[in-house]
Amino acid sequence: MADAITDAKEALSSMLGKLGFEFEVEVLGESGHETLNIVSDHSSLLIGKNGDRLDDFQYLVNRITRGSHPDAPRYRVDCDGYRAEQEQRVADKALKLADKVKESGRELWMNPMNSYHRRLVHNALVDDSEIETVSEDTDSRNKKILIRLK
Repeated sequence: MADAITDAKEALSSMLGKLGFEFEVEVLGESGHETLNIVSDHSSLLIGKNGDRLDDFQYLVNRITRGSHPDAPRYRVDCDGYRAEQEQRVADKALKLADKVKESGRELWMNPMNSYHRRLVHNALVDDSEIETVSEDTDSRNKKILIRLK
C-alpha cells in the first residue's frame, strides 16, 4: 500500500492529466507539511482567479487522499510558487497597515478574506506589542480583520 503523499501526488497527477495539461508535480517541504507544487507552462489556467482553481485541486486531493489514509495531514497544492508569493503579499500588507495604524492612531479594516489568509494576518502581527487584530463577528465565510492599537 502506498503512503499518503504518494497517493496525493497520484490523485493530483491524474486530475491534471485528464484535463489535458502538460505538467510535473514536485513534493516540497518536510514530512507532514508537504506541498504538491505543479510546474507547468499553463500556470495561469491552473491557478485560476485569485488561486480559486488551486483551492479546488487542494480540496479534491485532500478528500481523495483521506479516503484511503484517514490520518493523513492536509496537503497544500501550489503552482509555480503562486501561494508562497500570495502569502508574502498578505503578510506585507498587514505589516504596512499596522504601521499606518501606529502612525495615525486610527484603526483600519482589511478587505474580506478566507480563514487561511486571516490566520496569515494574525500570525504576521502576533509579535507586535502595540497592535491587535480582530476578525469581524459574522457568519460569512470571508471576514474582515480589524487592525488596531492595543
